[in-house]
Amino acid sequence: MDSVNPVLLYYDMILMVSVVLSGIYLFMWHKHFDAHITIIFVMIPVICLGYALRVHATGLETVLAANKLVYLGGCFLQLFVLLAIVNLCNIRMGKTGRVLKTLGFALSTTVYVYVLNPMRSGDFYKSVELEIRDGLPLLHKEYGWMHTVFEILVIIYFLLSIFFIIYCFIKKNQISRKILGLLFFPEVLAVVAFFAKGITGLVELTPLTYVTAQVTYLVIVSRISLYDITDTAVDSLVQKGNTGFIAIDYGHHYLGSNDTAKEIFPILKKLTVDLSVRRRKSFADLITPWLEDYQEDRSRNTADYAKDDKIYRITVSPLYNGQKEKGYQLTITDNTKDQQYIHFIKSYNDRLNADVAAATEHIRQMHDNLILSMATMVESRDNSTGGHIRRTSEGVKILLREMTQQEFPELTDDFRKNLIKAAPMHDLGKIAVPDEILKKPGRFTPEEFEKMKAHAAEGSRIVHEILKETDDEDFHVLAESVAAFHHERWDGSGYPDHLKGEEIPPEARIMAVADVYDALVSKRVYKESMSFEKADQIMMEGMGTQFAPEMKDVYVRARPKLEAYYSSLEQ
Repeated sequence: MDSVNPVLLYYDMILMVSVVLSGIYLFMWHKHFDAHITIIFVMIPVICLGYALRVHATGLETVLAANKLVYLGGCFLQLFVLLAIVNLCNIRMGKTGRVLKTLGFALSTTVYVYVLNPMRSGDFYKSVELEIRDGLPLLHKEYGWMHTVFEILVIIYFLLSIFFIIYCFIKKNQISRKILGLLFFPEVLAVVAFFAKGITGLVELTPLTYVTAQVTYLVIVSRISLYDITDTAVDSLVQKGNTGFIAIDYGHHYLGSNDTAKEIFPILKKLTVDLSVRRRKSFADLITPWLEDYQEDRSRNTADYAKDDKIYRITVSPLYNGQKEKGYQLTITDNTKDQQYIHFIKSYNDRLNADVAAATEHIRQMHDNLILSMATMVESRDNSTGGHIRRTSEGVKILLREMTQQEFPELTDDFRKNLIKAAPMHDLGKIAVPDEILKKPGRFTPEEFEKMKAHAAEGSRIVHEILKETDDEDFHVLAESVAAFHHERWDGSGYPDHLKGEEIPPEARIMAVADVYDALVSKRVYKESMSFEKADQIMMEGMGTQFAPEMKDVYVRARPKLEAYYSSLEQ
């Protein structure tokens, strides 16, 4: 077996180590790392690949092609190192800095154009000959004037880098001396190796210094984020877990929140990113005064929110994307450390607990009675849906009994109770439909149907007004969803908002199945009741288009009980 050529092994190992070090950097990467350092870690493996390809080449064209990767180091890598040093040293040169940066890119690009075609007019290489020595390629080159420009450019980048490092060491005590020392070491080493001729003529030290620079920069980036006190403070707050964040743009579209905020405001779990928070009126009514106060006077940027035995401080501040304000950030912190105040609130609540509980129950009963009365009144106006409230409510109960929490994680006892209670409210919006449409003894015209469709949004508004003073927020949200979205379709062709897929709340998906099934098997003024077999065919065809796919198995299990219930009504 032939022995491995140590020169080939040297370049191959350099390439492998370079790739591994860039992989380690990728694993360590943090959004606050300087972009120029990231480019450095991308470029060095590419340059080392050029060295490896060059030493494995056997023809002049192949060697020159590999050289194009190698020269990335001199043309661009040193420039990015300079820019990284400027940023790490927090040097701000304003417009002058941007001009110099543009000039540097222009010069480097111009030189690299000559590298891409080195034999043109003898500007970069006057002549090139390839010698194969000990099985390895060795170029004999006569340099042109552009190669001299290339070397001058490298020296300028090097001198500027050293200047900025020394300047910061003398003038800037807020820059870590360890970081400055680490920056200085690979700079000197790389340039010395760049202008050295190598050990044997076949082995160059430059790629080894590049790998050394990678190791040095890994040490630097491991320390960078610790020195950025703003970023570390924010990260610490988020990780600590007792500070909530909510992001909303200036159009009041929900952008996101962290887990702590969702624990404080459970309704956030139901909000859809990029949709308006006004779709959830209970939440919009809560936060809108905070945002409006802040918009009118930015000094009015705090408010208190009480929940359970805690008082939360809500702080509104600008949401930035780069240097531009894009919306609002709501920061939520626990403000209940004042034990005397907490004790006062608790004592006060204890004294009033009985009265509040009685009053709340009384209000709840009034709400329930009002809801049922309004639903019954609405149904009495509709010639075509007699008994619809009672039948759909029973249909919802049957479907819920066939659903399991393994299939539907949201199916808690409270969810079941609230949905059964909200089911009679789903058509409250029909109270706003004119009599000539609602009582029409036949099918609607397209214009009449458009007016009828408005009952969904109107029902949501009515439910909101009825329940806006209730302390049962979960029921409030669910009841609004049922009224607003029970005519939405899984494929997005429903109304009023054309919600699609999981944008439709679970409670509305369940209500839709019970509502449509009743419409099919019940007699209306414009149609006879449909047979169970025909209704079942239509229901099954709608699974995955009109209805949520996960409701298919639930409906199949519930079908015998639904048929038994509706059969009992005919007797």
